[in-house]
Amino acid sequence: MSVAHTSTVDTPAGPFTAIVAPDGAVLASGWTADIALLTPQIHATLMPTEITSRPDLGDVTKAVVAYHEGDLTSIDTVEVRQKSGPFLQHAWDVLRTVRAGEPVTYSEYAELSGRPAAIRAAASACARNSAALFVPCHRVIRIGGNLGGFRWGLDVKRWLLAHEA
Repeated sequence: MSVAHTSTVDTPAGPFTAIVAPDGAVLASGWTADIALLTPQIHATLMPTEITSRPDLGDVTKAVVAYHEGDLTSIDTVEVRQKSGPFLQHAWDVLRTVRAGEPVTYSEYAELSGRPAAIRAAASACARNSAALFVPCHRVIRIGGNLGGFRWGLDVKRWLLAHEA
């Protein structure tokens, strides 16, 4: 039996909720107060048997608050646990190297991930990312500066990019 914990923090971009494993690794996160929008993103092999609410998730909550208050690197060392095939795993690791204030295009992200022709696969890695913010898929945009998509809404993505600029 695996009991995960969840907590929601009010942020300038809206409520932000994280679900963490018993060891504190983020399993899912995003700008919502509804964990039912987060749990489908957790891989079946990582799915906890129970999720309990806590007012605070320790280092994860501290990092979320610090990020939204301007410490853009506070999220960089938070452990994340996602599971998929080799390309997505690698692509998520690569996303964590994209610096705040330096967004990349989907084409550049595909190239950074080692598959320059795989632009759709790179976009899919963003869409399937369960740990928003900590794996900063919001830092990937379309050529020409168009935002592209974002599970948590373009207003949130716009806010994040402006916050990091």
